[in-house]
Amino acid sequence: MNTVLEHRTWRYATKKFDATKKISEKDLETLLEATRLSASSYGLQPYHVIVVSDQEVKELLKPASWGQSQITDASHIIVFANVTDFGEELVDDYLTNMSETRNIPEEGLKGYADFMKSKLMDLPLETKGTWSAKQAYIAFGNLMQAAAELKIDTCPLEGFESEKYNEILGLNDKNLNSTVVLAVGYRSEEDETQHLPKVRKSKEELFTHI
Repeated sequence: MNTVLEHRTWRYATKKFDATKKISEKDLETLLEATRLSASSYGLQPYHVIVVSDQEVKELLKPASWGQSQITDASHIIVFANVTDFGEELVDDYLTNMSETRNIPEEGLKGYADFMKSKLMDLPLETKGTWSAKQAYIAFGNLMQAAAELKIDTCPLEGFESEKYNEILGLNDKNLNSTVVLAVGYRSEEDETQHLPKVRKSKEELFTHI
């Protein structure tokens, strides 16, 4: 089996973490950099990532996560929060960054700025939120796969109360909404799920070649 598939076969949604094992700072920085380098529409990254290691905060989040033990037993909880609304500043800030990073005069990027604004600024509020949440999921998937390459376990979680997360993490005043959560750490030997084969659709059922 090639390495790409080996990592994906090894990874599973960890149900029970070993609470005594913590991710090293070096590995955490690698995971976060892989997340930062993720693709997003236009490169705008309309989301923010909250990394929770404080045990007291994790204890607060657990009741808002349907009582799931992964929240308190995992080394870190990584919350992806999408931008709920945005104006031209989203594009302007990005192009200022591009100008500085690539040493390009900002006025030379006006055409690109106008194009992006024409596609994004008139979207309804709900559509803006849906679009930004989709971008967060792209980065979320990249984080999961980077973790698998480092043999760090993960459990993706959508089973949580977003409103309570927003309140606990102070997101409401920041124009952010908790979208999806990733528990990150190391599997417990007691987690029987790790021994089960993956259940996936067959290639014939899943793929159509044209």
